Amino acid sequence: MRLHYFLLILITTYSPLVVDAHPPVHHPSTTAWYTSPATNFTTTLPLGNGRLGAAVWGTAIENVTLNEDSLWNGSFVDRVNPDAYAAVGPVRALLAEGKITAAGQRTLRDMVGIPPLPQSYSALGALRVDFGHEEALTRNYTRMLDLRTGMVTVEYLYQGVTFRREYVASYPDDVLAVRLSASAPGRLNLVCSLERDVQVVNQTAGVEDGVGMLVLNALSIAEAEGPIRFSSQARIVAQDGRMGVDGRSIVVAGASTVEIVFDAETSYRYPSASERETALERKLQNALTKKFPGVQKDAVSDYARLSERVDLHLGSSGAHGDLPTDTRLRNYQDTPDNDPELVALIFHFGRHCLIASSRARNTTTTTSLPANLQGLWNQDYDPAWGGRFTLDINLEMNYWPAHVTNLADTFAPFLELVETIQPRGQAVARRMYHCDNGGFVLHHNTDLWGDAAPVDNGSTWTMWPMGGAWLSANLMEHYRFTQDEALLRDRIWPILRSAARFFDCYLFPVQGWLSTGPSLSPEAAFLVPEEMSVAGRAEGIDLAPTMDNALLHGLFEAVIETCTSLNITGADLERAQHNLARLRPPQINPAGRIMEWREDYTAQEPGHRHLSPIVGLYPLSQLTPLVNRTLAEAARAFLEWRVENGSGSTGWSRAWIISLYARLWAGEQAWNHTQMYVQRFVSANLWNTDSGPATVFQVDGNLGFSAAVAEMLLQSHRGVHLLPALPRGVEKGWVKGLVARGGFVVDVSWEQGLLVEARIEARVGGVLKLRVQDGRGFRVNGVVYRGEIVTVKGGVYVVTP
Repeated sequence: MRLHYFLLILITTYSPLVVDAHPPVHHPSTTAWYTSPATNFTTTLPLGNGRLGAAVWGTAIENVTLNEDSLWNGSFVDRVNPDAYAAVGPVRALLAEGKITAAGQRTLRDMVGIPPLPQSYSALGALRVDFGHEEALTRNYTRMLDLRTGMVTVEYLYQGVTFRREYVASYPDDVLAVRLSASAPGRLNLVCSLERDVQVVNQTAGVEDGVGMLVLNALSIAEAEGPIRFSSQARIVAQDGRMGVDGRSIVVAGASTVEIVFDAETSYRYPSASERETALERKLQNALTKKFPGVQKDAVSDYARLSERVDLHLGSSGAHGDLPTDTRLRNYQDTPDNDPELVALIFHFGRHCLIASSRARNTTTTTSLPANLQGLWNQDYDPAWGGRFTLDINLEMNYWPAHVTNLADTFAPFLELVETIQPRGQAVARRMYHCDNGGFVLHHNTDLWGDAAPVDNGSTWTMWPMGGAWLSANLMEHYRFTQDEALLRDRIWPILRSAARFFDCYLFPVQGWLSTGPSLSPEAAFLVPEEMSVAGRAEGIDLAPTMDNALLHGLFEAVIETCTSLNITGADLERAQHNLARLRPPQINPAGRIMEWREDYTAQEPGHRHLSPIVGLYPLSQLTPLVNRTLAEAARAFLEWRVENGSGSTGWSRAWIISLYARLWAGEQAWNHTQMYVQRFVSANLWNTDSGPATVFQVDGNLGFSAAVAEMLLQSHRGVHLLPALPRGVEKGWVKGLVARGGFVVDVSWEQGLLVEARIEARVGGVLKLRVQDGRGFRVNGVVYRGEIVTVKGGVYVVTP
């Protein structure tokens, strides 16, 4: 619809006031800005408060894509296959006998969930604002995302008047807020509506006491299929001018400023319609009372409290940094060394995505959800891979930067999801594996209900029972960084114990070692050898893949560490010690590489995007140089073999490669892959993509990239290691506010590739063990470092050459 005036008859006069909309100064490391509107979803600008998301297009007819994180396409479905347990023993026997093909066929026939898929994430709709402007006639157009405030602004000159749009996602007030303004009084005319294409139950517009109200209530899917219901509203107030109704739209004419506040609530958190309406009314009325400046002030203050904890300088880009962001990205294809601040910008953008898509609910009565495959932003009712929580890398990667980049606050939704999963996983453990000891199992994917049954039906992804073990590793990292013993005791330990208890029941002996199976190396296939059923056929299902052993090693170590920290004794500790000793160590093949499977099979795809066999290098630490140099070299050989054959074909895979090289202290290779990530996988709005700009957006690569940049500058899996993988391409720079395990906040500066100074603050006290670069000597508070330092809470320790 174009702008309508049949309700309001206007005589438009052009004000003599003309304000040029020249682009403001944009900081090259913290501002993404553009001189044209978005042309597709991967050119929009994202903002969010952890629950509500918006992607701003900035087009002449504004179309803000709206999301609410609990709007998925249905209720919980019990998908456990009733034939699963009867298949476990026979499948294991077939695998032990080398009958790989038959074992895989029986697994996929009898153990896959029914139906095969859990629920999927879904779009909400859009906020549409028609200004009656012709895009071709706009001048001095600027669209900007400020990574220090979390705000998006759009500004342009049209027929002598500057028009400005400001967007903020408020965590304190739990609403989206918009302010539209014109530089000349009375020149703002618009039609505003909420839009959705499917399953709409109620859509109305009205004006009462000078406030416009747009209502959109809908279902996520057809009602017969058990939908999630949602209620949403936008409230509109105008300074000056007149307001009326045109069908399902609000019409505003002759205004100087218009403010819009939006909220949506779902039956996931509020089962009854009255509860949803009450929550909407409370939040929207509070925001209207505060008005946009008040909402904006509190939102920006809250966001900046998180965003400003860390700053990064990798060198100056000079005039290259003054260009629009999409121009900088195009230039980076050919001359990456000219724009180091673009890397810093993408690092900060990754932190923005985590802040915007993962916040604990600011109420004790509702549940928060973590960042999903697309973080929070999705324009499709049925997105790629369902937009779910994928557990064989993606959800874990989403939280790799949370602690090291000083955003531990964003981790609470991750923990809440695992707490939702645990009872579901205990039920699946009982029914699929007859494990009734309180242990929980989780396969390669889940949804907001904590669905724990196997997902989809494929040889290389479905039958992977290791999700609980990998999620537990993230939980343990939260303790290692924060040293929060109360949280460890009350919430993390029950999950670690439950995850370990499942494997107490599930693991079985093969050739003297405890083994998993049927299982797989995520999404990778091998060619069946001559003596194992159908020779040459690609299969994924086997016994004890290397990744399984690495995750179990990490899980049992976490149980032991927790018991030590909390002074726990008894059966759980004893079983973890026993099981850890009976895991098969990482194996090295004749080529000197870590083996991916129990046998040295031929990989169907040597350059596979998953780096699963060396998960013990990063994010775990079993294969790192400070733990075992022999295994580290074998991990390096595996990594180089993968890369030489084409690995890193997706953005998230390339981000993982950066961290793996950083863990090997290979700064040059890490920086080379950093540049390749920016060149190949970053879309115009800085989102990570699956295989290049304009392809499917996945937020995991953005978050993995931020973690990888931090990993080059600070590591702490074996003490605090300063500048472990500093590349020659970054000769001078500094970083402030990174966090090391043990609760140490670290600022580091360097010149000519060497440490100048580091300031380390002890948040909680404890032992500080230090290493600088490649093992150089250094001083702490002016005294030559000779060994571990017992720190005091709040103490500052200055490291110099």
